[in-house]
Amino acid sequence: MTTTESDIRAAEEAIRALGAALAGIGLQLPSLALDPASCARDVPAPLIDLGRCDVRTAQLLASALREAGPVVGRAGGPVVGPVMGGASKE
Repeated sequence: MTTTESDIRAAEEAIRALGAALAGIGLQLPSLALDPASCARDVPAPLIDLGRCDVRTAQLLASALREAGPVVGRAGGPVVGPVMGGASKE
C-alpha cells in the first residue's frame, strides 16, 4: 500500500470515527465526506469536508465541544491542520 493509499484509508477511517462519535451524542453532519479534490492533486493530501449543517446542529455541536473542554493536555495534544479557503491570521 502506498503512502497515498494509506493516507486516504486513514482519512476514511477518521470520517467513520467522527460520524460515529457525533452519532453517539445525537448529532449528524450529513455532508461529512472525503474531499475528492484534495486526493486528486499531484501530491494528494486527503482533507475531510465537514460540510454543511443546519443552525440547530451547529449550535448543538458548539455546545458539545464547549462541554468537552480544550484538547490541550489530552493524549496527542492540540491538532492544527490547514484551513482551505480561510484567511490567514498574521
